[in-house]
Amino acid sequence: MSDTDIPEATGRAPSIRDVARVAGVSYQTVSRVINNSSQLRPETAAKVRSAIAELKFVPNQAARALATSRSRLIGVLGPRVTTHGVASMVQAVESAARAAGYRLTVTNLATSDPDDVRASIDHLMQQSIEGLIAVAPQTRVIPILEELQLPVPVQTVTSTGVSTSHNDQAAGARAAVRHLIELGHTRILHIAGPRDWVEADHRMRGYLAEMDASDLPPRPPILGDWTAQFGYEAGRELLRTEDVTAVFAGNDHMALGFMHAVRAIGRSVPEDISVVGFDDVPESAHLWPPLTTVRQDFVGIGTRAVADLLTTLGEFRGDVPAAEPDHLRLIVRSSTAPPSR
Repeated sequence: MSDTDIPEATGRAPSIRDVARVAGVSYQTVSRVINNSSQLRPETAAKVRSAIAELKFVPNQAARALATSRSRLIGVLGPRVTTHGVASMVQAVESAARAAGYRLTVTNLATSDPDDVRASIDHLMQQSIEGLIAVAPQTRVIPILEELQLPVPVQTVTSTGVSTSHNDQAAGARAAVRHLIELGHTRILHIAGPRDWVEADHRMRGYLAEMDASDLPPRPPILGDWTAQFGYEAGRELLRTEDVTAVFAGNDHMALGFMHAVRAIGRSVPEDISVVGFDDVPESAHLWPPLTTVRQDFVGIGTRAVADLLTTLGEFRGDVPAAEPDHLRLIVRSSTAPPSR
């Protein structure tokens, strides 16, 4: 290639034909590499990728969509409240999708009202998405997705419904409550998540099931909103009226707020009351005392959702890692102890 043919010398961006000349292949071969075709010899694909890197070539997504009649766009439907788990899963989805040559378009629900859900899905469909991933949807979302019978594959990331990327939230909750019972606690209160969240419902069911299995009377669960502020306000109120020795919170942030309330009234964790959370957010190990909680493999769940969606699209990628088989695990720290006598 002469100097006048080099994109930098002419002030223009490198094209697919520039890549083809440097790699010594046809531009159709370059196109196949860009579109992750499996019908190429590895050494040919490696030469093309080397030329792409050398020229710093960036494929034109719009041109690719026109040429292939495909958008290579995945829609993500998120909840109106973004928790640590939801954010981590969306990041994992984006990373796995990008590695497979796809882009994301994300829409968060304004409310769980059916009209808002349908409008959000319609907004994503208007962008010619090739598949949809619904991350941690509220209970109303799943039946609407089934009702609409969308013309693209749908992958839900939740503890129930049509998902193959699910967590057994009830089992995780039972492990948390069982831990408290094995320490000797019998008066255990549950601060649950919002009523319309699938995960909150399953964690509450796990609490009730484990209490029943141990012949212990459950306290009526308190419905929260996932925030530390709710955990704090609920704790200030409950600690004046409830005679409990342990609390299982539906997530770590509500557990954090509850622990603040315990300290605010002059009591301590775990000497006066034990606390267990759920999710194992990064801050949990650094609270005082460090929080006992249920760890989830959010990154694995997100990447598995993309792998499942790609399989449905006929583009299975064996290099996409799966979630750990044991992706809910009780992490015991210093916020739990036997009840004081």
